[in-house]
Amino acid sequence: AAVDLPGFGHSPPPDDGDYSITGHARAVIRHLDASERGPVHLFGNSMGGAVATRVAAVRPDLVRTLTLISPALPELRPQRNAVPTALLAVPGMVPLFVRATQGWTPERRTREVLALCYGDPRRVSAESFEDAVAEYERRLGLPYFWDVMMRSVRGIVDAYTLGGQHSLWRQAERVLAPTLLVYGMRDQLVGFRMARRASRSFRDSRLLELVEAGHVAMMEEPDTVARAFEELLDDVDARHARGTGGGGAPRG
Repeated sequence: AAVDLPGFGHSPPPDDGDYSITGHARAVIRHLDASERGPVHLFGNSMGGAVATRVAAVRPDLVRTLTLISPALPELRPQRNAVPTALLAVPGMVPLFVRATQGWTPERRTREVLALCYGDPRRVSAESFEDAVAEYERRLGLPYFWDVMMRSVRGIVDAYTLGGQHSLWRQAERVLAPTLLVYGMRDQLVGFRMARRASRSFRDSRLLELVEAGHVAMMEEPDTVARAFEELLDDVDARHARGTGGGGAPRG
């Protein structure tokens, strides 16, 4: 099942206006506790990867395996192409951006996003592009769209500045679940150089590096990512059969 974070997808904004990584993690934990489906195989991409990392660190009982695709973990030197998005967190910047782009059609907005997220935007089929345009147009019509964008970007920026036990890298070191890390060499938002640091930080991890992928490898190379996840499950099951742990409860 795909979980919409508060204010994203078809989910309403959070009542408390908390769009921090910790706030989103609390929402995921509440959902998992209420559904009683845990432990689950938890996936996270980009900001969702940071959220999933925090969930796995603070509630290991809820996470059987963790798959992180270009997770937004702190970088000392962020990607240059990520800077304009980060600027949305600056007070007063969103109204300026809205005015500067008011003449953009949903098609142009969608192309800009796809060019930023895909290693090769030509991989997007005409049908998928039309679906993305329709979704972008729907989101633009929501009264809270820009507020969600601003507050969520601010939440990521704030998470990057946290130190001590609350640092996302310290949280990564606490994760017990077997972890699959997926990084694309053409990622314009999360530096590919962070892949090695991530593989060292997550104690039980494996790394999949994709030469042609960008920021959304699960959409760019779905079969490759799916095979890597299946291999993770096979390994976890084998460990469980040997009685060596690894979170290998029966699949479900």
